[in-house]
Amino acid sequence: MSNRYLILEDGSVFQGKAFGAPVQEKFGEVVFNTGMTGYQETLSDPSYCDQFVVMTYPLIGNYGINRDDFETITPSISGLIVKQATEYPSNFRKEWSLNDYFKQKNIPGLSDIDTRRLVKTIRERGTMKGVMVDSIENLSEIESNLNDFTYRNDQVKRVSTVKPYVVPGKGERIVLVDFGMKHGILKEFTERHCHVTVVPYNTSSDEILQLKPDGVMLSNGPGNPKDVQEGIDLVKGLMGKVPVFGICLGHQLIALACGADTHKMKFGHRGGNHPVKDLRTKEVWMTSQNHGYAVTPESLGQTSLTITQTALNDGTIEGLEHEQYDMFSVQYHPEASPGPQDSNQLFDLFLSRINGGIIHA
Repeated sequence: MSNRYLILEDGSVFQGKAFGAPVQEKFGEVVFNTGMTGYQETLSDPSYCDQFVVMTYPLIGNYGINRDDFETITPSISGLIVKQATEYPSNFRKEWSLNDYFKQKNIPGLSDIDTRRLVKTIRERGTMKGVMVDSIENLSEIESNLNDFTYRNDQVKRVSTVKPYVVPGKGERIVLVDFGMKHGILKEFTERHCHVTVVPYNTSSDEILQLKPDGVMLSNGPGNPKDVQEGIDLVKGLMGKVPVFGICLGHQLIALACGADTHKMKFGHRGGNHPVKDLRTKEVWMTSQNHGYAVTPESLGQTSLTITQTALNDGTIEGLEHEQYDMFSVQYHPEASPGPQDSNQLFDLFLSRINGGIIHA
């Protein structure tokens, strides 16, 4: 394998081996994921749009890539960074190796670097811009281009579905707003026999209400929630008119629509081992998370939102519920793709509330 390099905006240079597609100069935000399994779901999660993902678990690709575990058809990840990329995976479901799949999808990968050092750098200094290159002969020019690079703010537009589509069912009629939806969310509703209409991120509240839904699901998605004004306006138009459940970005959009604020975290939560405490039942759930922004606690004072769950590691707000309207949200991923299934019951809770149930989030 040929050499490949990752250069961070603080000047750090990591030399390793290339796999996947060739790259001249590719930029992105460098983040890390602590999951020990589920790399296929991670690399196909639309919430990683424009990001280089560092896997803290050292061996990635050992069970290959299969046709079943994708969270989207077209990955939008900028690149994957691992300690060791398995060249010859072994699993009865394997269709491709990680290297072969990345070549197909034109995604660059970097292996054989000190991922512990890289993750420690991110934890100490926060997420930062990075560039992946196959040559550093013109290092000063590369660093100059990296300094000039600015993040795009149209990630949701790029990963959302362009046109509405329907997954028929005989149960509750759910409108699922696609801000960068993981297929796992759709799967949870179809397994419960729901009739699901998936709509683009910029669908208006009037258009959704014309569909006469029993409930509206706000999906996960990439980027800064403040860049998704269409989603904020949508939530404002739905409040009090139909039950609403938000996940991840959907959670943040609900907070912004209700007058709260959000902020960028130092290095975010990404992985399947994040403990969350329910403030009502006192239960603790292990959850799957992927977010770099969070709701600002101090901003909730003038809103009608109540905190229902918090992260045990750092106190981040993990659950909200509206005091007047039938609307609640969680910051993590109850569809667990990948991750533990402790919070999968939230989909049943949502359907129960649609049907007049009195269970609280």
